[in-house]
Amino acid sequence: MRVDFTALFRTLADWAGAPESSDRQTGETLLAMMRALVRFDDIVIFAYHEKARPIDLFSTFDADDHHVFVTLYQAGPYLLDPFYRTTRAGRAGIFRMRELAPDRFFSSEYFRTYYSQTRLAEEIGFFVPVEDGVTVVVSLMRREKTGVFPAPEFALLGDAEPFVAAVVRRAWSGLAGRFAETGQGRGRRSEPLSAADRVWRKLNLTDREASIIELVLQGHSSESIGLKLDISTGTVKVHRRNVYRKLGISSQIQLLSIYLKNLQS
Repeated sequence: MRVDFTALFRTLADWAGAPESSDRQTGETLLAMMRALVRFDDIVIFAYHEKARPIDLFSTFDADDHHVFVTLYQAGPYLLDPFYRTTRAGRAGIFRMRELAPDRFFSSEYFRTYYSQTRLAEEIGFFVPVEDGVTVVVSLMRREKTGVFPAPEFALLGDAEPFVAAVVRRAWSGLAGRFAETGQGRGRRSEPLSAADRVWRKLNLTDREASIIELVLQGHSSESIGLKLDISTGTVKVHRRNVYRKLGISSQIQLLSIYLKNLQS
């Protein structure tokens, strides 16, 4: 795809001349800028803060896709999303989903039960930390019919990353207050535990069991979990068997079902 410089410079001129803008106006600016650079099917912009439910700032989905990509996602699956986990690690820059996904992500029940519904060939995210632990992620998505982003287009997006970050920081510098308004901000006495933490407490899992099961659900193998937690693969398997016995289950799909059900209860 050739860069549409006319559309790009027009978009940049409009952005530079605007004293301030709404979520939608900023989203439209980023949409126009990205479309001038590369081909993609949809864009979605989320703000993340610690374990709080992400805020949907902008998207281009129709009603059916909005239900899958936003409504269902915010209900709990975001906690297992590699993009969300990357914001928790405090990373910044542009990444392909497959760079961030655990080693068993594409065979995990999370992938089969939720992520496969998106029918994406690839997702690329710009990760922009803004303030007070809040990170904004601008996600560009290509469906299966469109295919993955070619290397030259990904490189072009990498060149654009500093400007994307500047647009995001200029528009969304007060998001920590918006999380606080929804009762999800830091220091809220009425919500001392995250949704995931409450599930593990309700299921009577120990902290170690909860850490292991979260990584299982994210798509990590026993070997990967052992490396992340600095324990042996055998110890991981023992904890996993104990959790399955405690919950009366025998498969990962049952584990995911219990997890999502308790998130929504």
